[in-house]
Amino acid sequence: MPQPASQQQRPLPSRTPQQVPESEYERRALDQDVRALPAPPPAWEARRVVADARQVSSSTYVVQPGDTLGAIAAKTGAGAEAIARANAIPAPNMLRAGQRLTIPGGRYHLVRAGESGIAIARAYSVAWSQVVAANALTEPYILRTGQRLLIPQTGPETLEQRAARFHIDIDDILTGGEPALAVNAAPAKPTASSARVLPATTPVAAPAKRAAGLLAWPVTGKVVRRFGPGRSGERNDGIKIAVPLDTPVLAAANGVVAYVGSDVPALGGLVILKHGNGMTSVYGHAGQLLVQRGQSVRKGQTIARSGNSGFADRPELHFEVRQGRTPVDPLTRLPAR
Repeated sequence: MPQPASQQQRPLPSRTPQQVPESEYERRALDQDVRALPAPPPAWEARRVVADARQVSSSTYVVQPGDTLGAIAAKTGAGAEAIARANAIPAPNMLRAGQRLTIPGGRYHLVRAGESGIAIARAYSVAWSQVVAANALTEPYILRTGQRLLIPQTGPETLEQRAARFHIDIDDILTGGEPALAVNAAPAKPTASSARVLPATTPVAAPAKRAAGLLAWPVTGKVVRRFGPGRSGERNDGIKIAVPLDTPVLAAANGVVAYVGSDVPALGGLVILKHGNGMTSVYGHAGQLLVQRGQSVRKGQTIARSGNSGFADRPELHFEVRQGRTPVDPLTRLPAR
């Protein structure tokens, strides 16, 4: 029996030799206009966290012969990194017998296998950015199994705060999206094939260095919105480029896919690439996603096709460049046109 027109899927464009067959796509729940390769849910959905943090009182500990910072952390329940910061102990964390250490009090969550920062923050009803600040976390923002994270204290949760903790943004994904790395394990190495589907709980190694030179334009089109504050005061962390539907979206530089999905509602179909040296590029409003997390891509490679997903009011590409956690104007990193 034929479906009513309102229930029929939007037809895909005609397939070129480089395009992935329709049968290899699946509908995503978060944005029904976005098609993506079959993949597990992100780590923060696949591996939920139980809020069982240990409350540790501030105290003083006297170092015993053979003690290590990790052993002291296990004895006291505090984080090894928090103890090192509280006592200004530089790497490689050398201790001496008889040394008196301040043990900083607070709530400490013991990180388990596969847990991500986003999921940990959700479990405790705090913003992940607050956890990052409280623990002085830095690149590459990969947690370790057995690590103890200080969880900031918060007051009673409002309805707005409860809603906000289930809303994630680009910074959350970059700093809290990777699953925890097991002790003495290494992240998965990138592969050029989109056929490999990594488990959601497998962390991915990011490139160490980025090739010198300008980035490449991800699409050819008119810049319809520039970087920075808009007319009504809202801030745009990238640029918007108007393009026809189903335009190939190209990688701006060699890199590794850090994220692919549609978990940031405003941006719809989204790909995030890490390029090394702390540089990241972001591609939003896509209609089709053609890569997998952990896939290596080359500059100029098609990673998506443009769409009008998310909060886009026309077919366009949202393009961001970030250095570390800071958005920078992409036009300063692209060749002039």
